[in-house]
Amino acid sequence: MAQFSPKPEWLKVRAPGGDTYHHLKETFRKLDLHTVCEEARCPNVGECWREGTATVMLLGDVCTRGCRFCAVTTGDPRGAVDVREPEHVARAIARLSLQYVVMTMVNRDDLLDGGAEHVARTVRRLHALRPDLLIETLVGDFQGHMSGVDAVVDAGPDVFAHNVEVVRRITRVIRDVRSSYDQSLAVLRRAKERQRRLAAEAAESGAPAPRRLTKSSIMVGIGETDDEVLEALRDLRDAGVDIVTIGQYLRPSPKHAPVQRFVVPETFAAFERAALEMGFLYAASAPLVRSSYKAAEVFVRSLIDRTDAAPGSAAAEAGAQAGGGPAGAARVEALLEERLAVARREAARLSAELEPDELPSLGDAAAAGPPAERPRGLVPAASLVRR
Repeated sequence: MAQFSPKPEWLKVRAPGGDTYHHLKETFRKLDLHTVCEEARCPNVGECWREGTATVMLLGDVCTRGCRFCAVTTGDPRGAVDVREPEHVARAIARLSLQYVVMTMVNRDDLLDGGAEHVARTVRRLHALRPDLLIETLVGDFQGHMSGVDAVVDAGPDVFAHNVEVVRRITRVIRDVRSSYDQSLAVLRRAKERQRRLAAEAAESGAPAPRRLTKSSIMVGIGETDDEVLEALRDLRDAGVDIVTIGQYLRPSPKHAPVQRFVVPETFAAFERAALEMGFLYAASAPLVRSSYKAAEVFVRSLIDRTDAAPGSAAAEAGAQAGGGPAGAARVEALLEERLAVARREAARLSAELEPDELPSLGDAAAAGPPAERPRGLVPAASLVRR
């Protein structure tokens, strides 16, 4: 495929806009929050922001790994961690009219726990401020250290996500050598086991146990075959993954892995049907789908009972993709609107109640120099660094 071959029509989208989009964009800048939605130039940013979903990056913007599909800066953060970030991010997000937030992170192999406790602190603080807010953590593999997985799951995110990214055969070619297909599956399996254990403990104590889900994502068009995609779906389902997203890989720059093919919409639809038949609670599969695509809607749809239509009918088949047929789709829309109304009310309440955030700008941390010059709270502690 030519290096700069034109994209097919189904990959072209309108530029984002609208009052909600521009309001959130302005608010993110004022609060010094940087979203992956903008940094990665996600084609779905307009849709997601309108429904009250956004993705925020934690632990800086320098990744210790260098995958061939990713445009994030690769380097060595030297163990630097801004301990102010969990409080700052939680306060900032709590003031926004969001119903669902995805907290993602760069890989931090320079930290003993891979940054797991930092993510967990942010989740716990945000839950304390906004119990109504749904939280997804999209995390790395913590080098296979399951204590990191446990730390994040125990913080109580509604969705634990980790992306397998590509099919098994091309993992070593596309992902960093420190990444592993089987290691990713092990992380997802451990997360589901931990979720089940926490739910059982809550049931024994008589406490309500909210449903916690696991999620993963696959890119296609990067050198795999259709059969290999189906194999990856089976592997993810065997690992207990509840939700899967499948989308077209698009080359960030000429330095990255080339696009091998543009997968047609009909093939994406076939992947989605296959995933649902395998038992996934929900599958989002389309050319422009990304890991956090319309995450609030995906979460709600995954919980809708798909029993509105008669078994075997065309409506039942459609319902498997629409969250329960026409009635299910209507319930999804109603629930999303209800949640968004609650989010707006809670955000307004917290904006009035919380004192102005006195924490220094998170941008200060990114510009930190030698240890003596770093702002207070930026911790390059030797005990945090993996030697």
